[in-house]
Amino acid sequence: MGTVREDYSSSGSAWDYFTHDQARSRAYRWGEDGLLGISDNHQRLCFAIALWNGADPILKERLFGLTGNEGNHGEDVKEYYFYLDNTPTHSYMKALYKYPHTAFPYAQLVAENRRRNRREPEFELLDTGVFDENRYFDVVVEYAKRSPEDILIQITVINRGPEAKTLHLLPTLWFRNTWSWDGDRDQPTLRRNEGFSKHSADVNHESMSDGFTHVNVIEANHPELGKRWLYAQGDAELLFTENETNTEQLFGVPNASAYVKDGINHYIVNGQKDAVNPDQTGTKVAVDYVLTLAPGESKTIQLRLSDTPPSDFGFAISDFGLKPESDNLKSKIQNLKPPFQEFETTLATRQQEADEFYQRITPFPLSDERRNVQRQAFAGMLWCKQFYHYIIEDWLQGDAAAPQPPVERKRGRNHGWFHLYTDDILSMCDKWEYPWFAAWDLAFHCITLAMIDPDFAKYQLDVLTREWYMHPNGQIPAYEWAFGDVNPPVHAWATWRVYKIEQKMYGKAESPDGHAGGDRQFLERVFQKLMLNFTWWVNRKDVEGNNVFQGGFLGLDNIGVFDRSAALPTGGHIDQSDGTSWMGMYCLNMLAIAWSWQKPIRCTKTLPPSSLNITSILPMR
Repeated sequence: MGTVREDYSSSGSAWDYFTHDQARSRAYRWGEDGLLGISDNHQRLCFAIALWNGADPILKERLFGLTGNEGNHGEDVKEYYFYLDNTPTHSYMKALYKYPHTAFPYAQLVAENRRRNRREPEFELLDTGVFDENRYFDVVVEYAKRSPEDILIQITVINRGPEAKTLHLLPTLWFRNTWSWDGDRDQPTLRRNEGFSKHSADVNHESMSDGFTHVNVIEANHPELGKRWLYAQGDAELLFTENETNTEQLFGVPNASAYVKDGINHYIVNGQKDAVNPDQTGTKVAVDYVLTLAPGESKTIQLRLSDTPPSDFGFAISDFGLKPESDNLKSKIQNLKPPFQEFETTLATRQQEADEFYQRITPFPLSDERRNVQRQAFAGMLWCKQFYHYIIEDWLQGDAAAPQPPVERKRGRNHGWFHLYTDDILSMCDKWEYPWFAAWDLAFHCITLAMIDPDFAKYQLDVLTREWYMHPNGQIPAYEWAFGDVNPPVHAWATWRVYKIEQKMYGKAESPDGHAGGDRQFLERVFQKLMLNFTWWVNRKDVEGNNVFQGGFLGLDNIGVFDRSAALPTGGHIDQSDGTSWMGMYCLNMLAIAWSWQKPIRCTKTLPPSSLNITSILPMR
């Protein structure tokens, strides 16, 4: 998994400290994961899907891959998933996951890749034969926003194989565990709402839309987020547990709660009926749809995660203050709109809006195939946005409710970055291998993101150069594995390119009378911070005082045959001409930004910046 934030070991062995096998049973400290999932912008409430084909030893709740110590070519995800569509506001999102009919070959993938040497090819999931004769399910997940706080969810399952198969589809809602680490925090709750179907025998349903009387309602109540409701269409069992570590299973220590994170897994896979809460309350819940599909058959499940209370849909009779047999109740119910009545219309509208948006991005003639490649590439960028939370001071000291971390950590990884405090939506390199930011990769991301969402691209460069990221000495944090490492200084180039791309694509070019266009405030704001970083760079000294920049990943990423950040095994040092060239580029980029200020800028009234209401995508570790 390689999630550095979750690594509390003395040696910094992140690949081994928090394993895939532990993930289903162990509550995360710094961030959640999930399969094609989403969360709010501070990852308080999370939604994702889980699957079980009846053969796997565990629920499929997250992607599986080999760690850096297991793969013959290093870390590598061993799954097949595809980002099909997305918009900058996440008004419409679509992704596909392919799930085998037979047991997922976890042990085979590990054993065979471990057996192979680095000169042999990787052993992939397709090589195991689990997809032979198309024996798999296509699981398509779509999200469509009815409003910023009202999200429609459609999950379509297709049996691609030659035989009828049964699948447990488990849309799952849960709270990120923030209460276990700080006893002063109020614990949020999920509970089954007393839905309308409970009173179905008391009223006449003939005038109601199909599906209105068969809706499960789950109320989510969070002390900061407030209340949200998950409406789940159709008859299905609700399984409640707590997002708490199963300490008994992992560490032989009695559990603090009767119900733990892997309770739903134990209920479904192992048939342990006492593993979920019969009172139907907790901090994690799954809706268990048992779907039997003939060859080629597809079935669709609809859900709605909303801030609209059940009373607006007539679910709770007590909200009306009327008796079930009352004629006034029947009249009131007939005038209500069921939660899924306009589902298809809204979904189609958001799909059409996505089409219109991408047509504007590329208005020139383009083949359907190339247009689709470009659109899915943008979708991949947008799906890789996620909530990133890391407070170095807390991480180094450890948590009050957890065992004291080893003292070696005080002088270990990132100990000199105790000022770093992140709580943001960031663009990540990868949702499995690198569910954490890398500053130089992020600079390149911003160039692409500027084409579809310049505000978000500017936000990335803005926040990366703020004082709670940048070191007091002016260094920009390199990447989570080692913030103090040195990557090429590309952020001035990225800042200038984002500025120019927005000018060109969004009608902010220079005016005919010579006034500058574009977001000059952004340019000036980041320039001032980059001056601090530039000063840090020019004060790096080489061993011979020749002003040649040495050490670090200053070339084309880490393609070298040895780690240029470490001492050479033969002694000596490297004089890197590419490092000096990067600094020459840095000078030219800063000069271009400064030179642009010689053009006058029109004084315009600007609105204060609004808070970013961005949906975070869960990493699929």
